[in-house]
Amino acid sequence: MPSGKKSKQMRRAAQVAAPPPVRSKGRGARAGLPTGNRKLWLGGAGAVLVVAAIVLAITLSGGSANSLRVDFSQMPGLQTGPPPWNNGVGELQDRLAQVHLNPLGGGTTAFHIHQHLDVFVNGKHVTVPKLIGIYDGSFVTEIHTHTSDGVIHVESPTNRDYTLGQLFGEWSVRLTASCLGRYCGDLHWWVDGKPQTGDPSDLVLRPHQEIVVAAGKPPAHIPSSHKFPAGE
Repeated sequence: MPSGKKSKQMRRAAQVAAPPPVRSKGRGARAGLPTGNRKLWLGGAGAVLVVAAIVLAITLSGGSANSLRVDFSQMPGLQTGPPPWNNGVGELQDRLAQVHLNPLGGGTTAFHIHQHLDVFVNGKHVTVPKLIGIYDGSFVTEIHTHTSDGVIHVESPTNRDYTLGQLFGEWSVRLTASCLGRYCGDLHWWVDGKPQTGDPSDLVLRPHQEIVVAAGKPPAHIPSSHKFPAGE
């Protein structure tokens, strides 16, 4: 047989014997995953990442407002008379766990912020007393007042959220979506002059908020801001 013809026949035989080339079917195929399971695998991985992100966010923020909610229905010793209300210090030591607060130590604080609170009952201003959250000079909680001007101090050694309900809990004054103290059924509240809905006790305290809570007839003027001293 001529050498040229023999060479062509050998090449044809080699082509028939060789397996077809493997074509990639995407990332799943290249990674060795069955094509039918690739979407399931990607979906599961995405779900794991979402859950991890949520857990991380809650950890960094110190929990949600719901985890800090004060259950006033299970709290004994609330002030049930008309205002003025005292600072609740008589119940404070036994109530720390219920309001999710702790005595401050002598270490450094992660942050120190302030808000201003105005309270009204039937249009009349109610004094927010001094020394809420300060027990007999022996300890101070993360949320407290020094004076009776309505300024709230929030100090913490950890970066976490605190709520308005925690302040009212240590003040021994009930605050819910419909009640302020003994007054229920006609509750209004504002933040920075803007009307709010929902439960005011869930409000997360942020720097320089002007918070107004009113039971019954609202006041003629709703404060929208407070002039904090420089550096406060």
